[in-house]
Amino acid sequence: MSALSDQLVSITTMVYLLAMIGHAVEYALGNSRAVAVTAPARELVGAAVGAGGGVVTERGTPVADPAGPAQRTAWRAVLAGRIAVGLTALGAALHLAGLVTRGIAAERMPWGNMYEFVLTVSFIGVVAWLVVLVKVPSLRRLGLFLTLVMVLLVATAELVLYTPIVPLVPALNSYWFIVHVSTIVFASGLFLLGAVPAVAYLMRAGYERGKRSFPYTLAKRLPAAASMERLTFVLHAFAFPIFTFAVIAGAVWAEAAWGRPWGWDPKETWSFISWVIYAGYLHARATPSVKRNLVAWLAILGFATMMMNLFGVNIFFTGLHSYADV
Repeated sequence: MSALSDQLVSITTMVYLLAMIGHAVEYALGNSRAVAVTAPARELVGAAVGAGGGVVTERGTPVADPAGPAQRTAWRAVLAGRIAVGLTALGAALHLAGLVTRGIAAERMPWGNMYEFVLTVSFIGVVAWLVVLVKVPSLRRLGLFLTLVMVLLVATAELVLYTPIVPLVPALNSYWFIVHVSTIVFASGLFLLGAVPAVAYLMRAGYERGKRSFPYTLAKRLPAAASMERLTFVLHAFAFPIFTFAVIAGAVWAEAAWGRPWGWDPKETWSFISWVIYAGYLHARATPSVKRNLVAWLAILGFATMMMNLFGVNIFFTGLHSYADV
């Protein structure tokens, strides 16, 4: 089961990569514009429709119909986008299978170390994205950025963070392991997804204000900035109470395991920092006088602290939460 899980994770990475390519094709075709061949103005006098459906001038010079190439290009873009979504769904199914087989092999929930945690968080993020896509199909072009994040996270987990299956340390053998870690994982996956439209919003908002330099030009074919800002808020508003419960559950577990609910352990400290920033994000979002750009930056800063808690604390600090096995 362990070997099967490893193989499934490798295949998952490749499927997400193919999905990213599909989204990139849709994005590129969406940027292309059909070039129509126009006749001089004097030749268009008395123009008629020819037998083949094209426009013919009175001198008999054919003029390319701009609708044909444009429609074909648009159809190809839509097809590429739909294939990319299908591949993303397939990748999510393989992703889940990799987590399930990992859990069966370990005979526990598959989030006992940093490798498993990253895989689970990324899985929650991609499933949440598919749910959002069902509700709001017009956001599909965000899939390019989402699948890019998935490829980076899953590949990093596989190539850098991989850890052979080992039994849980005694401190983790508790029902609080399921309660606390599952809610942290779920909230982290939603925050991961929420960071994608936050970044996209900043680029699209700049493009809508007339900025045509990099990276604003990347947002040319993205949905309207207002829709991405609303998506960012909905995801964070849903994730924040779950994250709050996870922090409280962690304090209760710490009281039972270590005899104190809070000890300013590095992971506890960074969890508190993340909580304060996300609370500040929601407060700023509810304050009309605060500019939306600043609000988006708070969401990005909050996710950066989550990544610091996940990677930085586990790699560079030691404490009671040092179970990363890296």
